[in-house]
Amino acid sequence: MELTTVWFLAIAGLWIGYFVLEGFDFGVGILLRVLGRDEAERRAVITTIGPVWDGNEVWLIVAGGATFAAFPEWYATLFSGFYLPLFAILVTLILRGVALEYRGKRDDLLWRGRMDTLITIGSVVPAFLWGLTFANLVRGVPLDASHEYVGSLGDLLNPFALFGAVAFTAVFVTHGAIFLALRTTDDLRRRANRLATRAGLVAAILTVGFLAWAQDLRGDTGSIVLAGLAAGALGVGLVANKLAREGWAFMGTTVAVGLAVASLFTALFPAVMPSTLDPQSTLTTVEAASTPYTLKLMTFIAAIVLPLVILYQGWSYWVFRKRVTVEPVAVS
Repeated sequence: MELTTVWFLAIAGLWIGYFVLEGFDFGVGILLRVLGRDEAERRAVITTIGPVWDGNEVWLIVAGGATFAAFPEWYATLFSGFYLPLFAILVTLILRGVALEYRGKRDDLLWRGRMDTLITIGSVVPAFLWGLTFANLVRGVPLDASHEYVGSLGDLLNPFALFGAVAFTAVFVTHGAIFLALRTTDDLRRRANRLATRAGLVAAILTVGFLAWAQDLRGDTGSIVLAGLAAGALGVGLVANKLAREGWAFMGTTVAVGLAVASLFTALFPAVMPSTLDPQSTLTTVEAASTPYTLKLMTFIAAIVLPLVILYQGWSYWVFRKRVTVEPVAVS
């Protein structure tokens, strides 16, 4: 297998890891005010992701760095064409991180309410814009013969991309609700479970519609099979959630997110950015790749570092695996 293909698969794997892990804490952030009826419950909701949210974002950093090193022309074209959405994602992720870190610095309900608002905004905006971005990657964007983006922001706001953005957000809300049901107790757990069932039905309809549309645009046998398996895994997860088997439910949504993202990358390959103007202008893995020496060096480094990162993150999830209870909180 050529190293360009290996690194395309590696980057796809990094994005799968990012969306699986960051997806549920996006969902938790979106649901912070929905399920957190008072300060004690909102604190419990945030505690479920407190030890892991920053580690989840490492996958985004590594995915971006790997894309820059392995496929510099893909990176350049992507950031020139998607500058505004990606900049908005970056800003809102920063605001979200600041809010999560500084929320508990003052015993003041007004202060914490403002931080909660930033957490919500910093969760829903990236979830929506990542869906918009990846839907446009699959659909294609206007590229000229030099692989330069020649469209406008309006070209990114097409019906398919907007539908994908809503579908991504709905799936993350469901993923987050099931995670909260898995990690909390008593009434908060029951409400998260019920909300996951309702949100999951909406997410299932949107996901099936989006994946079917994506396969119609650019699908092949492999991506169609993965998309079907993703829909099936989501259904299994929702059934398990209905039976209050949150562990199996979370596994179901995890597999569904992973397979759905894998189906999009499979539909995309060997292109990295299809052109809607001329098929000859489509940017492929071979055209976007770094030199063979760079790819070999990256492969050697990744073989050493990536397993260590996975082991550390797995250990952190194991340490903080216990359910979170709602404790009374005294604030001024």
